[in-house]
Amino acid sequence: MPTEIEDVEDFIKFSERAENCRIKRLENIVKLKLRTSRRLYTLKVEKGKAEELIKNLKCEIIEV
Repeated sequence: MPTEIEDVEDFIKFSERAENCRIKRLENIVKLKLRTSRRLYTLKVEKGKAEELIKNLKCEIIEV
């Protein structure tokens, strides 16, 4: 079952131990999904904030 996170700092912290990060770009928002060995973490952000966040992620990035 996926866990939705609302704090960007927590999402970046979880990216350190994630296997990959999938990015899905929609009209006004960007969905980010982190896959760890035990869970799937999701985060929804606005398009303007997403690019800055993606630069700070510490895992493999996959565009969907």
